[in-house]
Amino acid sequence: MTAVYVAAGSNVQPVTHLRQALQELRDFFPDLAVSPAYRNRPVGFEGADFVNLVVGFETVLAPVHVRDLLQLIEAHCGRAPDAPRWAPRSMDLDILLYGSLISIEPGLVLPRPDLVRRPYMLKPMADIGPDIVHPIIGKTMRQLWEGFESAGHEMVGVELE
Repeated sequence: MTAVYVAAGSNVQPVTHLRQALQELRDFFPDLAVSPAYRNRPVGFEGADFVNLVVGFETVLAPVHVRDLLQLIEAHCGRAPDAPRWAPRSMDLDILLYGSLISIEPGLVLPRPDLVRRPYMLKPMADIGPDIVHPIIGKTMRQLWEGFESAGHEMVGVELE
């Protein structure tokens, strides 16, 4: 079994779509761990605020199969496969970490580079797995978050359940 961490975010009916995605993820991974959710401004475009969180689970599925499953859940939440990158989205599910795997395969770069650059990924990751060590940087998620310059990146807690 491999521990996998996935970022989830939405700015189109975010609470509804995140609840739907969490239910579908629980159908596959009953022991799903869920971080607190945070509301934050979009990055790279103007639009409604996002609500973001991180989930963790263990699986025997290969990374490509996890990615395919996440894309299926995104589609169930109304995201088109050809949706633009910097635009509103009903659901965005991205693998942050797949155990300690390092991959540069197109469409499956691991660990996800944005993890250490985006507070809406790093903060919930540090909440759910503070002692998880980044496989390239060698620091824990707690250490990475504590060293992150979060000024100007307001994130407000959101209740989903």
